[in-house]
Amino acid sequence: MSTIADPLGQKDKIKPLWRNRDYLILTSGNGISAIGSQVSLVAFPLLFLALTHSPAQAGLMSAVRNLPTVLLMLPAGALVDRWDRKRLMIVCDTGRALALGSIPFALWLGHLSSLQLYVVALLEGTLAVFFSLAMAASIPRIVEQEQIPDATAQEQTIESLAGTIGPTLGPILYGLGGMIPFLTDAISYACSVVSLLFIKTRFQEERVADGAGISSLWKEIKEGMVWLWHSPLLRFLALHTFGLITPCYGYVLLIIVLGQRLHVSDVTLGLIFGAGGLGSILGAVVITPLYRRFGFYKVLVGTTWLWALGWLLYAFAPNAWVLGIGNVIGFVVVPMYMVVQYSYRLKVTPDHLQGRVNSVFRLIAFGGQPLGMWITGLLLQWVGPINAVLLLFLPQGILAIAVTFNRRVRNASL
Repeated sequence: MSTIADPLGQKDKIKPLWRNRDYLILTSGNGISAIGSQVSLVAFPLLFLALTHSPAQAGLMSAVRNLPTVLLMLPAGALVDRWDRKRLMIVCDTGRALALGSIPFALWLGHLSSLQLYVVALLEGTLAVFFSLAMAASIPRIVEQEQIPDATAQEQTIESLAGTIGPTLGPILYGLGGMIPFLTDAISYACSVVSLLFIKTRFQEERVADGAGISSLWKEIKEGMVWLWHSPLLRFLALHTFGLITPCYGYVLLIIVLGQRLHVSDVTLGLIFGAGGLGSILGAVVITPLYRRFGFYKVLVGTTWLWALGWLLYAFAPNAWVLGIGNVIGFVVVPMYMVVQYSYRLKVTPDHLQGRVNSVFRLIAFGGQPLGMWITGLLLQWVGPINAVLLLFLPQGILAIAVTFNRRVRNASL
């Protein structure tokens, strides 16, 4: 995007985000689908636990849902830089709507199996990889460079709202009927598809074709890997995010097991998840003034320590109320940390490398999803939820110390 010059050759003020039509449509559609995703995020393990009665298998199913993050992130990033991003996002959400819609259909017929849930989880995870990369790459095309931190903060606010509404509704809708959460998610993806059809802005610059074969694809992937590797701070942020977030991926299963141990109802369980969403909203609202006041280094270090220490609260919850409060406190920091690293990544990456650099970063940072979820399920079954929380805290505590004394983080001028 570009600003508009007035007759005297001066630039008009940048149009605020709330007056940016395409930005509002994009974020609205994504917000609706995010709520649906959060609904099924909770409903998936609930349904799988009902079918198998095994936390380990439920953790494995969650790992399968995130396996494409590891397997497909790099080629997906290169393809996002090749293909029409908007068209790709429409195809992805159409596919996700059909995949999630197959679950209530199978329940209605009485033929739902664990195998189908694995297949749907794998397909949904695959399409989510492509959609999320295309979505991230499109933001610098929809808003001005100066607005990227504000846009990412607002995106985190929307994700936080979804994280409040979706997990609250998930157990409640599941209690009304096993098919309802997945039908809700399918409809939300359909709404996202409709919203994308109304966006006029191109989601990428004009591209010059440079081969379309597999060898060319891997050459493009390597270009993104080399660019990130030669950006030391971005490389550190990717590794740092991996170490922070991998131990926490199984939090949904952890809270479900803790809630069942405390004999909470489906409604109460939904409110506990919703409490985490309230914390996320608070974090997303305060991050922009905090970032402007304290700067990159202090905010990154502070949010890392809050992330690690907040995780310990799950181990000391004697009842549902304290578990809910702990979830609020633990989730305040998530959007704050994400806005800091996400804004830096979008601002320093050239448009023609957005898909590839983001894919490499995400593979490093979020590639531990399957491992984290699987380990959480195993720990819950082997040592119980309290010891699982304590063991999963250790890498987070080590990283909090490491980032505090990192020279590149301290000297970053952003």
